[in-house]
Amino acid sequence: MAGEPGRVRRIARPLERVGFLSRISLTARILAVNILPLALLGGGIVYLDSYRAQLLDERYKLARIEAQITAEALAGATRARQDALLLQIGKEQDMRLRLFDPEGQLIADSFQLGEPTFTLDDPTDDPFELRFARFLDQIVDTVVSAQPVPRYIEPESNIADSWPELQRARELGISQIELRQAADRTPVITAAAPVGLQGATLLTTRNAIDITESVRNARSTLGTGVFFALLASIMLSLFLARTIVSPLQTLSKAAQRVRLGREREVQVPRLPDRQDEIGMLARAVADMTDALRHRIDAVEHFAADVAHEIKNPLASLRSATESLSHVDDPELRAQLLDIATHDVRRIDRLVTEISDASRIDAELSRATFEPVDLIALIANIIERRRNRGIDQGRSVVFDHAAKAAWTMGVPERLERVIDNLLDNAVSFSPEKGTVRVTIAHDRDALVTMVMDEGPGIAPDSRDKVFERFHSDRPETEGFGNHSGLGLAIGRTIAEAHGGMLSVHDRPDGGEGACLVLDLPALRDDSANGV
Repeated sequence: MAGEPGRVRRIARPLERVGFLSRISLTARILAVNILPLALLGGGIVYLDSYRAQLLDERYKLARIEAQITAEALAGATRARQDALLLQIGKEQDMRLRLFDPEGQLIADSFQLGEPTFTLDDPTDDPFELRFARFLDQIVDTVVSAQPVPRYIEPESNIADSWPELQRARELGISQIELRQAADRTPVITAAAPVGLQGATLLTTRNAIDITESVRNARSTLGTGVFFALLASIMLSLFLARTIVSPLQTLSKAAQRVRLGREREVQVPRLPDRQDEIGMLARAVADMTDALRHRIDAVEHFAADVAHEIKNPLASLRSATESLSHVDDPELRAQLLDIATHDVRRIDRLVTEISDASRIDAELSRATFEPVDLIALIANIIERRRNRGIDQGRSVVFDHAAKAAWTMGVPERLERVIDNLLDNAVSFSPEKGTVRVTIAHDRDALVTMVMDEGPGIAPDSRDKVFERFHSDRPETEGFGNHSGLGLAIGRTIAEAHGGMLSVHDRPDGGEGACLVLDLPALRDDSANGV
């Protein structure tokens, strides 16, 4: 026993983890499921920084190659030719080229030899769109923890020592690349390369604004697509949530009103226009509610009938016992004792029948059906009744053409139905009368008929005989010997087996009643295989 609490705790922990999600509304979960993938896709905007880094890397290589080729071309040219080359390459490549002598003094500048091929933008006069684009650039750099880039500033003195890349190129004798950032956050790439063996150096400057524009356009396109997809996803999610959550809320409120019982006639919406799972659920809940109400009504009526049926013998028993103390006549006292004894037996019979009737539904709903041979079952019942002599001199004849008739059911309960039908037929048959039992196949059903030779049952009373506590007994039978539950119990058992119990005229046209038990038939090969 000491281990039980621990076991309960181990089972409870998973339930608690599941309960965390259950506290989140269905609408929120639908939105999260639909928006999360788009949010992850939107996060791809941040990773456009790798696209920018790739473009810059390609541009570094190009700048190095351009600087080296240009330096080689300048090395063997005259001064006039050098100026012409600087001007021509600067115009064709949208670059600024500057040539410094071995002492580091500026001797040629493509922007002074001709018109400048580019101008660095002044961000103070930019429109809102560009300012917002630079703001997004800053956000992306912060998110990806980008390395800070130094600002590009033209030195006041035009000497080679003002440029670190020129100093390294002169010292190392190889080309050098440097990245800076203009005031408008566009990249400025400078490349320094030695010119010949005399110590002159070349400095190329390019404002790679096309890289920034390419990244911004890609980010804008992706962001626009994600925005509209996100907007559409939110609208569709809300629509989906409304089509699911709203009817569920309606069903929940109706179920609450039914549970509270404050509105007896509250109707659970059946949502007939919906043919999906929600509509199926609504109709299932509505049918379940109707069945529950019918069951409650039946229980209430049954309780009222029970109280009424028990009250009568109790009143008679009370009257008899109270009268005993005032009666001295031995014969009268014996009569009162007989009445009391009869009432006690009647109450005992009622309690037994009521108890059996009240638990039949529950037992059959949990029972495991098995193949039952009705012919063998009926034959055994008739033989047992004959041996016990409870047919009161009536003859019971069983006619059947087949050797076996299989159905699925609970043998004890089916036996109860047959016994009740035989009791009813025997009680209404005259002395030395004959009760005839037949069984035959009718398509997929087994039809069992129990026919007596009594007065029969009027057509307008045939449904009443299956009502609980209905008792219309022969005059020759003593009062109170039957509870009026036999046929009601029989119909309940038949319906639980997927069949039906009903009253008809005798098929042979003779006098008497014919009670018919219909049960689903089971093929012989199916029965043998079980």
